[in-house]
Amino acid sequence: MDKKRLSPPVIFIILASLAAIIFLFWLIYGVESSSATEDTLSFLPAANAFFNAVSACALLTGIYHIRRGNKVAHGFSMATAFCASVLFLIGYMAHHAIHGDTRFLGTGLIRPTYFFILVSHILLSAVVLPMVLLTFYFAASKKWSAHRAVARWTWPAWLYVSVTGVMIFVFLRFLNV
Repeated sequence: MDKKRLSPPVIFIILASLAAIIFLFWLIYGVESSSATEDTLSFLPAANAFFNAVSACALLTGIYHIRRGNKVAHGFSMATAFCASVLFLIGYMAHHAIHGDTRFLGTGLIRPTYFFILVSHILLSAVVLPMVLLTFYFAASKKWSAHRAVARWTWPAWLYVSVTGVMIFVFLRFLNV
């Protein structure tokens, strides 16, 4: 019986994703934030929410286009979602390196709601990273059946992470009392 082996690019994507996730956890939990003032890069949370919103809109646009057979517009939409997510990730790392965590002080039913959204967002974002990279790899290498198989799971997970990223910003910025 012939066993399928993972190709070197797939192994690289998995290892690079694991390294990125470990780095993010180290950045969030292993490094003390700098002594920067409150104003230093204070625009980043709003910018990060904007990038998540752009990613969500591009993902919705991408699914619209592919369902209508417009592969070029689909590719452009998905590249836009990817770029917005990369910009989010850069801004997120910069903000955490400077300011550390933002505590949620809400009470009542809003508190467990926030933490459910936060935990599901964090866990799914760790899973989405390699899925997105694999989906892009399969598209770039024109392995369309593998692309469709992975994208079927990647798209809703990525959309959830993007939308809940905006929700977390709203919780922290407007409901954190």
